[in-house]
Amino acid sequence: MDIVLQRMPEFKCIPDVFSYAILLKGLCEEKRTEEALELIRMTVDEGGSCEPNVVSYNTVIDGFHRKGEVGRANNLFLEMLGRGILPDVVTYASIISGMCKAQAMDKAEELLQRMFDEGIYPNTVLFSTIIGHLCKEGRVMEAQNIFDKMLLSSANTRMLHIGVKPNVFTYNTMIDGYFLTGKMDEVSKLFDTMVSIGLKPDVVTYTTLIDCYSKNRRIDDALAVLNEMLEKKVHPCVITYSTMLHGLFQNGRTVAAKELFLRMVDSRIHMDIWTHNIILGGLCTNNCVDEALRMFQSLCSTNSQLDIRTYTIMIRALLKGGRKEEAMNLFNGITSKGLVPNVVTYSLMIENLIEEGSLEEADDLFLSMEKNGCAADCRMLNAMIRMLLRKGEVPRAGAYLSELDERNFPLEASTASLLIALMSEEKYQQYRRFLPDKYQSFGGS
Repeated sequence: MDIVLQRMPEFKCIPDVFSYAILLKGLCEEKRTEEALELIRMTVDEGGSCEPNVVSYNTVIDGFHRKGEVGRANNLFLEMLGRGILPDVVTYASIISGMCKAQAMDKAEELLQRMFDEGIYPNTVLFSTIIGHLCKEGRVMEAQNIFDKMLLSSANTRMLHIGVKPNVFTYNTMIDGYFLTGKMDEVSKLFDTMVSIGLKPDVVTYTTLIDCYSKNRRIDDALAVLNEMLEKKVHPCVITYSTMLHGLFQNGRTVAAKELFLRMVDSRIHMDIWTHNIILGGLCTNNCVDEALRMFQSLCSTNSQLDIRTYTIMIRALLKGGRKEEAMNLFNGITSKGLVPNVVTYSLMIENLIEEGSLEEADDLFLSMEKNGCAADCRMLNAMIRMLLRKGEVPRAGAYLSELDERNFPLEASTASLLIALMSEEKYQQYRRFLPDKYQSFGGS
């Protein structure tokens, strides 16, 4: 940086604000934000016609945000205000976006209000950014208030002139926000409104609606949305189809799901492992395990990139159907595929061993799991303890209660109730000593 500035006079070039702006931009793009800040400070000290302006500060503020240094960006913003340089919409957009990413939504809303008070008009992107982050935090009514301000702003002639009005992205964000809070009536109203004002729903809009209706058990409405998409020549993506498949399977519409899958195959839609897992899981949930197994074997034969969730889906289904040997063979083959069982996979296998009374094998598999770097979670330990208690295996349950305590996991209410009920019975009093001290009073008179 110094070399460039020093050599400019050799070519009869005098650095000006424009030259410094180019340097600042280049430094920030290379993530050399500290040097950019140093350059700003240098031009402040030198004074004259090259003092930094709002564009200079905006560049470096944005540079800090790109590096995730929200605090540094805010400090520079305050320094800028202290020097009497008035922020513009770009400054506010950068600072507010940084606050949103840092989940400081209250401060972001305060700054937005400050913009209005100063007569600085936010653009559509800034409005949509704040609305999106509020919706992610479940603060949909606050998002609606911002959205309403946006609508009021769009009625202002000046705001219309600079294009400030809700776009498809803004409506998609609000639709998703109301969906996450379960307000389906508002979802429908927003969709109808965006269509009535001439906005064309995109693939994200339709996919969100399909997800909304499916999860609210309005599967026929979801199918109607998919058909409308096709009629309007909005091409569904793999996420759209996968969302629809998941909804159909979850609502027991297996035949329709299979038909949709065949349509995807005919349309040569590329299906990734996420989609295949939805189909496999849906088939298994709806008692089509043999079909799922054939699809799984087909995927294996074509060297498709499977993940541990794929194996876990199949193992769960086989165990549920009493096909324990097949499940064990599948489990034993996981590592040969370069995969590692996760806590859910191990839980299924260990709980099955406990259920069939192979308690030593269950203990061995638990130890193997820990040795392989897969730590038991709270849900798994509580489930194991309950199963052991139901079998009257109090000493073994006591050992896993100790594991629970060592990891600072809570004893779930259902586990505590079972332990109290069991230890209230006379025949189990002799086993009380096998429990950790804190549980020995459970069920006592």
